[in-house]
Amino acid sequence: MQLKLVAGNSAGTVTAYYLSSQGPTHDEIDFEFLGNLSGDPYILHTNVYSQGKGNREQQFYLWFDPTADFHTYSILWNPRRIIFSVDGTPIREYKNPESLGVPYPKNQPMRIYSSLWNADDWATRGGLVKADWSKAPFTASYRNFNEHACIWSSGKSSCNSNTPSNNAWLNQELDATSQERLKWVQKNYMIYNYCTDSKRFPQSFPPECAINRSS
Repeated sequence: MQLKLVAGNSAGTVTAYYLSSQGPTHDEIDFEFLGNLSGDPYILHTNVYSQGKGNREQQFYLWFDPTADFHTYSILWNPRRIIFSVDGTPIREYKNPESLGVPYPKNQPMRIYSSLWNADDWATRGGLVKADWSKAPFTASYRNFNEHACIWSSGKSSCNSNTPSNNAWLNQELDATSQERLKWVQKNYMIYNYCTDSKRFPQSFPPECAINRSS
């Protein structure tokens, strides 16, 4: 999906683009863009839910002004990994942690959603900065959505009948060049990683961090 975010004072707003299933044990894969005061950078907030449990946040600054033009935000989701990318550059890889006893989102079909909502209780500086409704309406723009996916219908996946060549993404992984770009983003633009937050997890980090701490 290509997005252009709310310009100016967008404090308290969240522009979201995400995958989600339904119900109390839902799966979810999130791109959320946390609004800012004019002149401050946007925060790109990512999260992965499985069986209703999330709290797997990584946050990033962007290396461009996301309000000035459209940029492409992509999710690769297959049985082995989830890769979040911005303009073709991977920013996060979440590897399947089932071998560590942690559920992974692969058994529930998900729909694609987008929204722009008021989250001024937490979005900007932890809720210290509220939305300035005199700046409304707040407008984000979406365009050029594209997808390659297994379609779930009547209890069956469309991928069962497709040839493997049509579904190369099912086994896709990061090549050496992409791994280096991922490291560059995480070194220079990552501002929060739950797998290194010892205040939040003083005893031990979540088990999936053993393979997802950093790349």
